[in-house]
Amino acid sequence: MKILLAILFLSPVRLLAQSPFDGSWIIVSNTTQFPKKPVVCVLAKGMFRRADTEIKADATDQIVPKSAYGDTISVRIVDDHTVEIVSKKSGKTMFTEVDTVSTDGETLTQLVRDTTEAQAVTSETFSKRIDKSPTGSHAISGSWQAYKTSRSQNGSTITYRCTKHGFSAATPLGEKFDARFDGKDYPVDDDPFHTVVSVRLLSPNTVEQTNKRDGEIIGVLRLTVAPDGKTIQAAYENKPTNTTTTYEMRKQVQ
Repeated sequence: MKILLAILFLSPVRLLAQSPFDGSWIIVSNTTQFPKKPVVCVLAKGMFRRADTEIKADATDQIVPKSAYGDTISVRIVDDHTVEIVSKKSGKTMFTEVDTVSTDGETLTQLVRDTTEAQAVTSETFSKRIDKSPTGSHAISGSWQAYKTSRSQNGSTITYRCTKHGFSAATPLGEKFDARFDGKDYPVDDDPFHTVVSVRLLSPNTVEQTNKRDGEIIGVLRLTVAPDGKTIQAAYENKPTNTTTTYEMRKQVQ
């Protein structure tokens, strides 16, 4: 009888036990470890080249291959050390990026304003020069290695919930998903990029989230809660660029 009572007493506790993921988390920007692969940019002879993009730097909207992020990009030379880049989709501004090179030419500051959400999200990234710019090119030209970033709080907070059946996430700006551990793809609500996700529970403390667009995997995010339950170690593998970025998330005190 004592054993039976003990089982009956403990069972509800077990059933109601929370996952270590449950709660609100905030990205700790200064923990970000960027990919070692530098970003190469060239602005010369009226043309701007970065990654797979090559367009005129004449401040007009240039048509680029349609993607989730936009269908036109404009590049405006503000001065010898500053360039403004604007991405639009169907005429709506998605991102505005202002790139400024320091007087000594060794540091690049990128200020990005993301207007795809109900509220603008801003981020600031600092990069150091790896290679010199080609002779006669704009100061922004060369190879750059990111080393520090910061992001507005409205774009850094996320709430997770995990059960034995599935995993859900929600941001203060309205983006959210509720996916089951069944290998199927689930939509991210209020996502301007129409992302779908599938999730796997690798252990009680580790979840893997696979992001897709148009049927292609664009990234894999692995989240691991520390033994003390206070932090999450996150690693995001960007599939198109074959790079990985890591960062830490800290649990918010209720």
